[in-house]
Amino acid sequence: MKINIPTPLRAYTGGQQTVTVPGATVGDALDQLTGAHAELRNHLYTPEGKLRSFVNIYLNDDDIRYLPQKEATPTEDSDELTIIPSIAGGY
Repeated sequence: MKINIPTPLRAYTGGQQTVTVPGATVGDALDQLTGAHAELRNHLYTPEGKLRSFVNIYLNDDDIRYLPQKEATPTEDSDELTIIPSIAGGY
């Protein structure tokens, strides 16, 4: 499965725009990603092991927060995950 890495997090993947990992579920794929790129874990997960609230993960075009199985959603090799950190700001 291909995981698309946003520009702000590419420093933790050796500059890679995409990373290919195995994984039977979304959670498995993210575990493989953070296992291969350990510094990325702190940016995606809380110390308790939950996805950070400002990190959005999309399986193809679907936000996993709205899928019935969330991180336990099964995946296919042809699927793509996209990590999108929320951006806050303004006045």
